Amino acid sequence: MLPLQVIDSFLLNYNIGQILLLVFALGTLGLLGLGSKKVLGLHFGAFGLIFVMTPQAINPRIYLFLGLGLIVIAPMLFATADE
Repeated sequence: MLPLQVIDSFLLNYNIGQILLLVFALGTLGLLGLGSKKVLGLHFGAFGLIFVMTPQAINPRIYLFLGLGLIVIAPMLFATADE
């Protein structure tokens, strides 16, 4: 387990949008192994909501548009998934 000071010193160099984007990318890579479009669609929708709901005072506006794009893509992925 890493001490909290190491994690805090790492996270101070980045804003919340960059950290959320890293978590989103790592989660997407982890879910690709499952091969399920439905789970991937739910993942996209959840992170789209997280990006949209993050306060804009601490997050650049580009991540708001990324969240809106993910919210649009998520239902399409879920609907086109096989049973």
